Amino acid sequence: MADQRTGQIIVDLLVNWGVRHVYGLPGDSINELIEDLRKRQEDIEFVQVRHEETAALAVSSYAKLTGNLGVCMSIAGPGGVHLLNGLYDAKADKAPVLAIVGQVHSEEVGTGAFQEINLEKMFDDVAVFNKRVQTEKQLPDLLNQAVREAYTHKGVSVLVVPDDLFKKTQSYDVKLTSESYYRPEVSPQSHHMEEAKTLIETAEKPLILAGQGAANANRELVTFAEKIKAPIILSLLGKGVIPDHHPYCLGQHGQLGTKPAYHAMKECDLLVLVGTQFPYRDFLPDNVKSIQIDNQPDHLGKYYPITVGLAGDAKETLGSLTSILIENNNSDYLEKYQKKMKKWSVALQEEKRSTEEPLHAPQVMYHMENVMQPNAVVSGDVGNVTVWLSRYLSLVDQKFLISGWLATMGSGLPGAIAAQKAYPDRQVIGVSGDGGFSMVMHDFATAVQQQLPIKMVILNNSKIAMIKYEQEQMGHLSYQTNLGDVDFAKFAEACGGEGYRIETFEDLTTKMKQAFLSNKPAIIDVVIEDQAPLPGHIDYQSAANYSKYIIKNFFESGDLDLPDMKETIKRLY
Repeated sequence: MADQRTGQIIVDLLVNWGVRHVYGLPGDSINELIEDLRKRQEDIEFVQVRHEETAALAVSSYAKLTGNLGVCMSIAGPGGVHLLNGLYDAKADKAPVLAIVGQVHSEEVGTGAFQEINLEKMFDDVAVFNKRVQTEKQLPDLLNQAVREAYTHKGVSVLVVPDDLFKKTQSYDVKLTSESYYRPEVSPQSHHMEEAKTLIETAEKPLILAGQGAANANRELVTFAEKIKAPIILSLLGKGVIPDHHPYCLGQHGQLGTKPAYHAMKECDLLVLVGTQFPYRDFLPDNVKSIQIDNQPDHLGKYYPITVGLAGDAKETLGSLTSILIENNNSDYLEKYQKKMKKWSVALQEEKRSTEEPLHAPQVMYHMENVMQPNAVVSGDVGNVTVWLSRYLSLVDQKFLISGWLATMGSGLPGAIAAQKAYPDRQVIGVSGDGGFSMVMHDFATAVQQQLPIKMVILNNSKIAMIKYEQEQMGHLSYQTNLGDVDFAKFAEACGGEGYRIETFEDLTTKMKQAFLSNKPAIIDVVIEDQAPLPGHIDYQSAANYSKYIIKNFFESGDLDLPDMKETIKRLY
């Protein structure tokens, strides 16, 4: 076989690994590889973005959504720095990602050359595999190893490559490594299954907390819950695992959660954690027996003092466990919280179906539901918008995507772009606050250039409202949280997309439908009134701190900024 450019070999390997999209920006320290990608553009597409942060957030979203490797590229120096936020999102949410980062010419490394920084040191904390390639001969084998490490550890692999190595030629007729990864099967030990069986069959008030690890086990999860008569609470990342209106579902938990979920957690005598690393210890019960199911043994007992750990895949483990259990005939605890949840849901529906003005976020969620298609992907952002999505947007079989553990603002648009590239035939909806969207709004132009028919719904209250509420909840006056009024609909039109400005209830009923009938990228800019994202349950300390803010604000400005007192009283003890 004749010698080949090393860049050509790398592109061939990426294609063999199943990579179909690479996100990034071309530049001087990766232009040699860009040329090799250009020559294979029918097999692997380079998705040009406006900022490398968007590239990294997009591939993190792609990996979380599909389970497949997300790949991004950047130049040395500033380009590599820009990747970090998205790579940390992938690390935090355990998404397999490969970053190929250019470096100055091999002979200039270590000399303080233009745009040279110590990339290996910078990426050391975020990556499970982090190597600088020294010679072109190393590169194919290091690439294969980087991909395997990303899949094995569900994390970020980084290859730092001086651009001159890509144009060097070599023979690759004798391979030293293969482009393959074999996923292991993990099963719980039989005596642990027996211990779990005993705990479940002696429990009177069993409760399930399920996360994203149960996404491929929704049928087994429901069958298990029905047999042991246990209500199901979902973590934020678990939203969509079962339909929000399923009779066993109590919604989310924590600050974003429901009041029935809060009290069911306090009352349970057995907690079964399925595919979740729920981090908020204050929202979990003390001195309660617990079982945890996770396919990564190092997760068992990491965030909660479990009684028994079942190291195994959720689908297989739940199926096996259900088959050996005696059915629970006592449904008192389940029925109690089903009644509470029904009452809670009726109250939420009243808020969502309101026709009042100024508009509020729950109304927007209801009208989104009316245009949301089966099997759609919803890419949510972080902030108050997370509360409205978690609590008020009812999913049936749609996929929900968000920055979970890192909770970075600005993730909604990159997630929508990645979702539409991954699933071109599905409806994709991005939902952001004006704060989160303004961090990445430049890349709406990417959606236009790529002709992606995404719909970005902006909840526009001219504030970073979650921070305002957090300041007030601490008893402080809000400071530097106003953003000013931006017409994002006009911005969409300036980018070549469609823009819809919604300011009245009549606009909401007509323009939302009009926007979703379009096959072009669109921004639906909904002007909403600032509204405190009240927790599902409010404790007295939080209420007392918020009262301090109200008093301070009154004496400072003369304004009486009261939350919705009817809703506040509902959520107290």
